Order: sequence, then structure tokens, then C-alpha cells
Amino acid sequence: MAVRKIIHIDMDAFYASVEQRDNPSLKGRPVAVGYAGPRGVVATASYEARRYGVHSAMSAARAKRLCRDLVFVPARMETYKEISRRIHAIFHEYTDKVEPLSIDEAFLDVSHLPCATQAAKEIKARIWRETGLTASAGVSVNKMLAKVASDCRKPDGLFVISPKNVQRFIASLPVEKFFGVGKVTAQKMHKLGIRTGADLRRLPLPLLLRYFGKAGQNYYEYARGRDEREVQAHRIRKSLGAEETFEQDTAQADILSARLAEVCRTVWARRERAGFEGKTVTLKLKFADFKQITRARTLPVCVTDVRRLRAVAAELLAGVDLKGRKVRLLGVTLSNSPRQNDGGQLHFDFA
Repeated sequence: MAVRKIIHIDMDAFYASVEQRDNPSLKGRPVAVGYAGPRGVVATASYEARRYGVHSAMSAARAKRLCRDLVFVPARMETYKEISRRIHAIFHEYTDKVEPLSIDEAFLDVSHLPCATQAAKEIKARIWRETGLTASAGVSVNKMLAKVASDCRKPDGLFVISPKNVQRFIASLPVEKFFGVGKVTAQKMHKLGIRTGADLRRLPLPLLLRYFGKAGQNYYEYARGRDEREVQAHRIRKSLGAEETFEQDTAQADILSARLAEVCRTVWARRERAGFEGKTVTLKLKFADFKQITRARTLPVCVTDVRRLRAVAAELLAGVDLKGRKVRLLGVTLSNSPRQNDGGQLHFDFA
């Protein structure tokens, strides 16, 4: 089987970088794009702000506490979308196999080109020349490795994981850097003594399935540098969501309410990045016995701000009779986009 050549391109702090480009007074300053009100949320933050711990999906109040000099600017989605279209036009000059993950990142299958690294260099240079923005690129033999690679030298970086270096790279990679391993899963792995790819590789598949369910199969493959997923051109997003698994199961209303607010902020930050619109809000609850339920509400118009999303989700939660059962996972999903069937609008998805 021929070795695939996959590039992952990720724009550097995309929204914030656009704002700094268009407003020179913001250059070098900590910038957050989003709503700065009492229930505001950060959609993305500049690298200057990230040094203070400010990140996407964080509440505006907390972000301001972390960085007193933080400058909030409102999102300009149409501007970001137009720049994204220009960037994706560059991608399509190199390959038709382009899979958008969000408005500011994509996978490219360039297996037909003689040198993927050279293509990545050219794409980065073109983006800078035509938009004045920097991008980071990862190059490797599959999507998982390419995405991990693009994070290795941010911002404005290029990192290549060649076929001969895959196993050595994976062995030393911290588990929290693996695709699909979030904060809670990483903590669970650490408690099991799994801190690197080499540690993960030592666990047999049955044990991984026991500890992590279906995701254990993915971890087993990733620990060996394997990912057979194809680059899917023009994938259409039908929903967007987030969920949180609690460290301790709970039935306390105040804790559930606080966690719901955090999940809603995460959903909204992802929605802002993806430019996604939806009319249906779905609440998901998984209980201590692993049984789960969902509750949904479809609105006459799209959800237009995080406060509305949180209000609808809170109403759905209030309508659930827990009957003393403790919750271990809470999730919120936004779906039912009016543009799904318009035939001409590209919707970006998250991996």
C-alpha cells in the first residue's frame, strides 16, 4: 500500500489575528474575540492573552480576572468567512481532497504530489502573502499524526513526522496530545500510569476497551501510529455540541447548573468558530449506571446568542426528574441548521 501524504493546516489564533491585522493598535496586546458582558464567552484569544491562561470557551468574567489588560472585540463572522474562503481556494489549487474541520483548519490529502513538505511550505507562504495571516502546518502519513504535528511548533510552524519517525514520535508523545484524549480521559490515564504513547502501547486491546469503551480501539491504533480515516472532501456539519464527564457523579442542582453553563459556553465558542447555525437544542444526561436520556427543543428561529442557548438548555434540565439518580455526564448539542439543504453553503465540522 502506498504511503499517504496528509497535511493539516491550522490558522494561528484566527479571529484574534484578523482583528490585530485590521487594527494595528491591537498588535502585541492580549485580545479576546467574543462578548464581554456578564455572561459572555471567549470565542478565541490571541497568543498574548493565552500566556495569561485565557482560552476559547472561557467565561469573559474569568478571562478578565486572569488578564486585567485583556481587550475584548466583537466577532465579525462575515469577515472571517470571507478570509476562510480565500484560504480554502488556495488549498484547492493543490488538491481536490480538502476536508474542512472548522472555519480555520483543514486536512489536505496531497498523496499525488512529489513532496508534501514543499506543498505545506508553499501553502503557508501563499496564505501569508494573500491574507497577511500566519498558519501552522503538520505533515505526516495520516490525519491523526498530521493534526498532532501542526500543534508542535505554533505559531507559524511546520512540523513533519516522516514514516521512519512515526513510532519514535508516538512513543514519547504525552497522552494528552493524542487526538480524542480530553482532560478527563487524560487524568484517568495518568491514574492508570499511562503518560506517554509508549505507556499506552503496552496495554492490550481488551484492557483498553474495558477502561475506555469503544474509544479504547482508537487509542490502541493511535498508540501504534495508525489512522485509516480518509480525507473527506466537503463534509457537511449537521450538528455541533460539547459534553463533560464529571470527576464525581452528582445530583446537586447547583453543580449541574454550573456545569451546564460551562458546556454551553464551550458549544457557543465552537459555534462561533464554525459559523454554524441551528434551531434545535438537545440536552444529554448520562447517569451513574451509564443509562442516558436526551431532551430536545426546536425553536422557530436559530439560536442567536449564548444566553439563549443556556436558557433553553436550563429549561430542558429543569424538566428532568432525576429521581435521586446521580449524573456522570452532561452534554448540549445544537442542530437543525436551516442551511443544511441550501446546496451552496459549506458548513465546517470539527474532528
